[in-house]
Amino acid sequence: MSNVGNRWGTTLSGPLPRAWLALLAALLLTGCGFQMRGTATLPYDTIFIDLPPNNALAAELKRNLRAGTTTRVVEKREEAQAILQANGETRGKVILSLNSSGAVREFRLKYGFAYRVISQKGEDLAAPGDLLLERDFTFNDSQVLAKESEEALIFRDMQTDMVQQVMRRISATAKAPAR
Repeated sequence: MSNVGNRWGTTLSGPLPRAWLALLAALLLTGCGFQMRGTATLPYDTIFIDLPPNNALAAELKRNLRAGTTTRVVEKREEAQAILQANGETRGKVILSLNSSGAVREFRLKYGFAYRVISQKGEDLAAPGDLLLERDFTFNDSQVLAKESEEALIFRDMQTDMVQQVMRRISATAKAPAR
């Protein structure tokens, strides 16, 4: 295969055109507002997560706080500048539609989390939060095991979304008063 030049006398292969394409792609990505997610800046030096220790949401929240912020997650409530207190976590499933034989065709999955961010003295550092996520998914009773796995996967995905929303809301709260 030969390199055929275009009307400007350059070829379409080689390092220079590829560099121009890479530069063009970078400019397009920055022009659309794309930005890689960096570390979150929380207004607290230390935080205590007041959720049961075996709770999956608590584990993921702690992991994200440790990996993506400079805030230190402490294991004792007394050491924390801020306390994330859970007021409730709910999971539910609602039937959306039925087929002509009366079997379920679609479900809506619901995942809710209510919380408060408080100081050592019990003062609210932010307005209490109440988050609700919903996802719809189709159901086929001839693929029960696959659909149960899909449901579990959707709930895990919703939990990840919930953690990201909680972290964004915590980062928007006011700085805790000094002790």
